[in-house]
Order: sequence, then C-alpha cells, then structure tokens
Amino acid sequence: MPLAGRTRTLALAGQFLVAAQFALIAWLIWPFTAQHWSPIALALVGAAALLGAWTLAHNRPGNFNIRPQAKAGAQLVTGGPYRFVRHPMYSAVLLFALSEVLAYADPWKILAALLLAAVLLAKAVLEERALAAQFADYPAYAARVRRIIPGVI
Repeated sequence: MPLAGRTRTLALAGQFLVAAQFALIAWLIWPFTAQHWSPIALALVGAAALLGAWTLAHNRPGNFNIRPQAKAGAQLVTGGPYRFVRHPMYSAVLLFALSEVLAYADPWKILAALLLAAVLLAKAVLEERALAAQFADYPAYAARVRRIIPGVI
C-alpha cells in the first residue's frame, strides 16, 4: 500500500479507536447512581483524577493528543508520571474503569472495562509507532519504561 494510503488507514483506525474509547467510557458511566460507590471505588476515582492531573501538568494540552498520533512540533515527555509508564493518561482511564467495575459489580461494566483496555492498548501501539518515527530517543525510552501498568505491561 502506498504511504499516503497507509497514513490515511492509520488515521481512520485512530479515529475509530477514539470513538470506541469515548463510547465505552459513556457505557461505564451510565447510569450514574451514587448509592453504589464504596470507599474503595471512590479512592480509585480519586487516584485516576490525580494521575490525570499529574499527567496534564507534565504534558501540556498543546503537546497532548487524544488521537494515537504524534503532533507536529511535539516534544517527547519522559518526566513526571512518564518516568513510570509511557501512557499515564491511559492508566488513569483504566483506574477510572476499575472504579466503575467495583462500584457496580455488573457483568456489562466488566465487559466495557475489558473492551476499553483493549482499545487503549491498540491506541498505545499505534501511537508508539508514530512516536518512534518522530523521536530517535523513543525506542530506548520504550525499552526501559512499561506501557500502561508499572512493572507489568
């Protein structure tokens, strides 16, 4: 496939993954009922929010992209939460998903969380291809820092 066609295909795949990510998050949130929230689920929501805020503090919105591609003029960020995982925002989203699973203990929420994990992993793989192409230091960084869960994956 020519480069232009391949680039377009990757862009469409990225758009699909972003749409799937937001649909699955909506599925996890709906319907919201406060009575289901245990202290553990609330603690996970708090941890997800703190990790998300910490991530944004180190990777400003101008450098940040919800699509799995590197922005033109982006900088490689390896400090803050990026010292521990390459995709800390995905980690934060998964902590949130886990809080929903614990809060509702519903098989459909479990399925949504598992599908969300698969979507985020696919996004991470696409994004890492783009980052490796844009930043010469990325492969070495990827070799020493886990993708989403410190010490695991």
